[in-house]
Amino acid sequence: MAPGASRKGSVRRVCLAYSGGLDTSVILRWLIEEYDCEVVAYCADVGQEEELDGLPDKAKATGAVDCVIRDLREEFTRDFVFPAIRGNAIYEGTYLLGTALARPVIAKHHVEVARETGCDAVAHGATGKGNDQVRFELGYRALGPELAVIAPWREWDLTSRPDCMAYAQKHGIPVTATVKKPYSIDRNLLHISFEGGVLEDPWRAPDESMFVMTTSPEDAPDTPSEVVISFDRGTPVAIDGESLGPAALLRRMNQIAGAHGVGRVDLVENRFVGLKSRGVYETPGGTVLLAAHRAVESLTLDREVMHERDRLSPRFAELVYNGFWFSPEMDFVRAAIERSQENVTGDARIRLYKGGLQVTGRRSPVSLYREDMASFDQAGGYDQADATGFIHLQGLRLPERK
Repeated sequence: MAPGASRKGSVRRVCLAYSGGLDTSVILRWLIEEYDCEVVAYCADVGQEEELDGLPDKAKATGAVDCVIRDLREEFTRDFVFPAIRGNAIYEGTYLLGTALARPVIAKHHVEVARETGCDAVAHGATGKGNDQVRFELGYRALGPELAVIAPWREWDLTSRPDCMAYAQKHGIPVTATVKKPYSIDRNLLHISFEGGVLEDPWRAPDESMFVMTTSPEDAPDTPSEVVISFDRGTPVAIDGESLGPAALLRRMNQIAGAHGVGRVDLVENRFVGLKSRGVYETPGGTVLLAAHRAVESLTLDREVMHERDRLSPRFAELVYNGFWFSPEMDFVRAAIERSQENVTGDARIRLYKGGLQVTGRRSPVSLYREDMASFDQAGGYDQADATGFIHLQGLRLPERK
């Protein structure tokens, strides 16, 4: 919207992605004041747990005409987290994409709720410096192009979280953030992220009291634990022989791995908008599932298929990170990855100890591993003399060096 232009009357009813935190609580009131519109609060439950307690009452007390909460935990895990596991999606070699993977399912249902509640616009609380504005708005563009998009952080004159806290105090909006500890927290079933505030100094170590999903490795059990994870066509389906649904399995894995301090990451990443950002993440279950998945693949994936899939994995991760889940190129990449997983069935045994993990075993009913041929103790039908011609042919293209 052009500077100085009146916002009033430009939209009639807005569906706001609402968490009940500082930013979206302020935005809810700001939309009512600035646009003179009705606001429907929409919250996606992707595993925030206690953060949703009392949310409808809080939204309505702040001025919302309605508050819609959708339980997306099963869909989030099944249709977004597990495809990322199958694709070994890791951004810049470290980040397991916990926040990025939640955004497309949130955007998908945001559009649905907006339509169902008669809204002509959607709004979100992502800042103009971050990735989430892109992820949300590309989702809206793909799934609900008729909806207007309001991004308050790109419109209002509040320039910082302290400004937001002052606004909340002025309008009597209860918030939990403080000036002393204002870092941002995002939680879902896959991870917890911590950014901003005191963490913006990349030299400063995170406070131990900050962590939620993981025990300090120093305080983790002194005895290692082993867990067996079963996969069917690349999808984790059981832990220690017990079949579990997607959300229940990820929750269980978080508990097991978190107790051993597994899954902490402290990194500086490259945001899509061009800035570097320091983030601290806890992804206990996802860290173990990725390692176990790779272990089963080592038995069941053809070499050339694995190498081609490995070339696609960084691209897959980049598309997720940059917000292109609903894009033609993502459809293409995912189709290839899913095709690679048809034979990835079996079990991996993982040992957990003091923040670390180790693969200690893998097995599969459709394994490509031939113990008789790989053995140094028996021929197994392999004629070692054949290697002479193989090496000769491989060396034909190499120049003589003097």
